[in-house]
Amino acid sequence: MVGSNVLKNKRVLAVDDEPDVVDTVGEILDMCLLDKATDFDAALDLLYKAKYDLVILDIQGVNGMELLKHSVAKGFPTVMLTAHGANPETLKQSIALGASAFLPKEYMTNLLEILEDIIIGKPQRLWWRESMKCTEKYFDKKYGSDWKEKDAFFQRFMDSLESNP
Repeated sequence: MVGSNVLKNKRVLAVDDEPDVVDTVGEILDMCLLDKATDFDAALDLLYKAKYDLVILDIQGVNGMELLKHSVAKGFPTVMLTAHGANPETLKQSIALGASAFLPKEYMTNLLEILEDIIIGKPQRLWWRESMKCTEKYFDKKYGSDWKEKDAFFQRFMDSLESNP
C-alpha cells in the first residue's frame, strides 16, 4: 500500500466529538503521528501548538467550520469528515473556506487514499475528484441525482474539476 510509505510519520490532527471515530481514524492512519481532540478548545489549542501535515475535522459537535478557518489560515491541508453535517450547504461552505476534501463518514474507508493524494501533492484540488466520488454517491442517494444542478456554485465547481485533469 502506498499510504504506508507516503503517510509514514506524517503529523495528523483528528478532531471529532465521538472518541470512537477518532480511534477509527487512528487505526486507519496507524503509520502517522496522530494527535486527537474531542472538542473545539482542545483542537484549537493543538492547531496553534503544532505543525500538521494534515488535519481531519468533524463538522458538528466541535464547531468544525470555525476550526477549518484556523486550520486553513495556518496552511494545513484539511479534510472535513462528517456524518450529520453531510449536506450540500456544508459541502459548499467547506469548499468556500478552503477545505482540501469533504468526506461523509460512511465512506471513511476512502480516507487513506484521499490523504495520500494530498501528501503526494497533486495539483490544487485535483484529488477532490476522489473525495467527490464518495460525496456524490452519498448525496445522490440522500438528495437526488440532480443536487449539483440545483446550485450554480456546484456547477462551477464541478466544471473546474473537469477542466483541470
